[in-house]
Amino acid sequence: QVQLVESGGGLVQAGGSLRLSCAASGNTIYISAMGWYRQSPGKERELVAIMPNSGGTNYEDSVKGRFTIARDNAKNTVYLQMNSLKPEDTAVYYCNAVCRRVGVSYNVWGQGTQVTVSS
Repeated sequence: QVQLVESGGGLVQAGGSLRLSCAASGNTIYISAMGWYRQSPGKERELVAIMPNSGGTNYEDSVKGRFTIARDNAKNTVYLQMNSLKPEDTAVYYCNAVCRRVGVSYNVWGQGTQVTVSS
């Protein structure tokens, strides 16, 4: 099993910055990608950014140029640096690990961390 523990959420004014961290533990050898999703009240959970083991990144359009995802493979940790935050970025942010074992892929989720951006 893989476990994910997030940290770094909070309250920030519009235009400010926050950095989220997510540390993976357990059978981390099965992780093939790590990323971040978010969910606002009344909305579906959406992908924010993801980084596969093979490299490269993928960002949701509204965060491009403002958010940066990074991984420290030695620490099994993924980060999300969020700059120029907007009120519409307010959401619960979830760390995600895509795991693959014996040809089967499955998702592991963190507990979520609240990010609130005030106007």
